Amino acid sequence: MGTPEFARKPLVCLHESKHDVVAVVTGPDKRSGRGARLLPTPVCEEAERLGLVVHRSASLKDEEFYEALKAYGADLIVVVAFKILPQKLFTLPPLGSINIHASLLPKYRGAAPINWALINGEKETGLTGFFLKKKVDTGDIILQEKVAITDNDTFDSLSARLSDLAGPFLLRTLDLIENPKVEPRPQKEERACPAPKIQPFDAMIDFGLPAERVRHFVRGLSSQPGAYTFFRGKRVKILSCEVHNSPGQGADAPPGTILPEKRKLLVRCANSVIEVRTLLPEGKKPMDGLSFLNGVKPQPWERFGEIPERGENNG
Repeated sequence: MGTPEFARKPLVCLHESKHDVVAVVTGPDKRSGRGARLLPTPVCEEAERLGLVVHRSASLKDEEFYEALKAYGADLIVVVAFKILPQKLFTLPPLGSINIHASLLPKYRGAAPINWALINGEKETGLTGFFLKKKVDTGDIILQEKVAITDNDTFDSLSARLSDLAGPFLLRTLDLIENPKVEPRPQKEERACPAPKIQPFDAMIDFGLPAERVRHFVRGLSSQPGAYTFFRGKRVKILSCEVHNSPGQGADAPPGTILPEKRKLLVRCANSVIEVRTLLPEGKKPMDGLSFLNGVKPQPWERFGEIPERGENNG
């Protein structure tokens, strides 16, 4: 069971292993692009390419859907980046259900573990294979693997690397389940922290934070969903930035102020300055900081972050 791009490679790895994938469950097709065409999920696309049976689930509580899965007589359900399963469903197979989660549980329980690990400036994350329980991401741990986070990692790069590792990791997890000597271990609740889904408001940049925290925030949301701010009433996504080496520059300017610099897009933060390297203005293509400066020619007093009045911007 899986939906996004992250779950594609684990499906391929499982299909090519000794294990028999009797069916794949994914989300329904969604409209996308200018033509609003109905497109299958990445997992559905891959499953069909592999010739596997696919169920597009609109509701996991549908009785007909439950009976269809029951008829397969599967030993185990494998979940990678999917919905929350009702207890009736995850207890259906004799071996139960497992999830491959992109963090070192109990840290970063929730839908956005990769985003939050980067936003919080973590130096490592990893993968956890665990048995599902009623409370989300709390089940007993079968296997964990640590993965270093580099200083240049973004959500895109770290997600891709973890996805590459998730397939072989899944197979090692299944090997341990088949070993009667292996005992899954309970999670330590005192170490738990949440990683909730990123809501639109959560992705707005606060230039009142220290420059390094702003940089981590941008990394954690690049390129999806994209950390954003506003300039002249329009939304601007900042896709990459670095801490500038002149922390005192523009010290008296309000956070978000675009500092006077001809060759670099410098923005004042709480205790220092960031250089915006790549950004995506509303309705335009990604561009570097210099191209933005040359295009908009900001005035000395202008700054990022002034939220437009209601109705001024449809974002």
